[in-house]
Amino acid sequence: MADKTTTICAIATPPGRGGIGIIRISGPEARRIAKEISGRDPVPRQAVYCSFKDQDNNIIDNGILLFFNTPASYTGEDVIELQGHGGQVVLNMLRNHVISLGAVHARPGEFTERAFLNHKLDLVQAEAVVDLIDSVSEQAARCANRSLLGEFSARIADLLGALIDLRVYVEGALDFPEDELDFIEDNDVRVRAGACLQTVDNILIRARHGKILNEGVQAVIIGRPNVGKSSLLNRLSGTDRAIVTEIPGTTRDIIEDRILIKGISVTVADTAGIRETEDRIEIEGINRAIAEAENADIVLIVMEYDGDARDLAYLMLKLKRSVKILVIKNKIDLSHDMPKITTDANGIPHIHLSAKTGAGLDMLEDLILKSVIQESSEENAILARERHLTALHQAQQHLRSGIAALDQGRSPELLAAELQQAQNSLAQITGEFVADDLLGEIFSRFCIGK
Repeated sequence: MADKTTTICAIATPPGRGGIGIIRISGPEARRIAKEISGRDPVPRQAVYCSFKDQDNNIIDNGILLFFNTPASYTGEDVIELQGHGGQVVLNMLRNHVISLGAVHARPGEFTERAFLNHKLDLVQAEAVVDLIDSVSEQAARCANRSLLGEFSARIADLLGALIDLRVYVEGALDFPEDELDFIEDNDVRVRAGACLQTVDNILIRARHGKILNEGVQAVIIGRPNVGKSSLLNRLSGTDRAIVTEIPGTTRDIIEDRILIKGISVTVADTAGIRETEDRIEIEGINRAIAEAENADIVLIVMEYDGDARDLAYLMLKLKRSVKILVIKNKIDLSHDMPKITTDANGIPHIHLSAKTGAGLDMLEDLILKSVIQESSEENAILARERHLTALHQAQQHLRSGIAALDQGRSPELLAAELQQAQNSLAQITGEFVADDLLGEIFSRFCIGK
């Protein structure tokens, strides 16, 4: 947890050469330190060009001094920015002088942590800062901006408000046990609890989509040797990423490349051909291929256009976990067929294409996205992290349990307890109820100076 009595500083711009380099200072001594360095008392929100001098009055650099006074600053404290030239040596000299005047070096994410502790941001907004910095696509950046502006937080706050109102009503009824039967038969309680559950369900759909926007899609290609797996990776990536030969077993290890499909980051992994073999190295490659596939968002099973259905059954049996599957009937250039999509008796899509010519590739790309993002659009997506999904699932389960208790005519105390647990789970998302060790983990993932 941050010690708000100290003044922190850090270089806020990336390492290396640049046109501008920024030292950020936050805390009770920020204004004094700026005055000693610049020789002038900074005026809030007024950019001033001045010299930054050391203890011997030698000029370290010349640049812009900015002062944001408490509470109207990013951290909610007095904040100083010293904007000079972007050379690493001169920035280090300036930062070291700031430290000699009483500041301490900031931990990763400590500026944003102070913003959270000073109620300038909630935890979702704080996480959105680093999500915006780390965005892997334009869609992810737009979603991160919406979270930073409070859209996700507002939805959680509205849901918490509805839960609290329902809890107050339910717990009020507990004070009058003679009316318990009327309470149980009161359909309004059931309707209100059901509405809360429906809201959680809707947020989860949007959050799952947002998680994909944030982290991207993991697609793994598997299949028998020589069916065109490596050719498919090369076609999708637009490069000769994998070696393509007619020799079975050429690919032994996992080869990955990241591509963008309609702005969504997709990591595609080519794997060793799966077959029965006594080659120990090839066996290891096959085991890795299967393990990679079982942890994927979607598995692309590649077969030849006239491949035997027994091959598909063989490959699917190798997957011990249930995963989303697309079957690719490759090499239609040999049969002179047109690209198309069919569906087998199990509802699994089959895309008939040619990795050699690229025919049907657009169908495959569309189907990859539709398979993993089924229920939402970018405009509705919520950029969620795993901890958000966990909290939402917990709230969902507590609401389901409470509604089940109500439907079974059990004591209203059970519903009240489940509503309390659902409220606690949701409060963890925005940071109203969160452990210090979790805060430390979250902010440790930030860069220094943010």
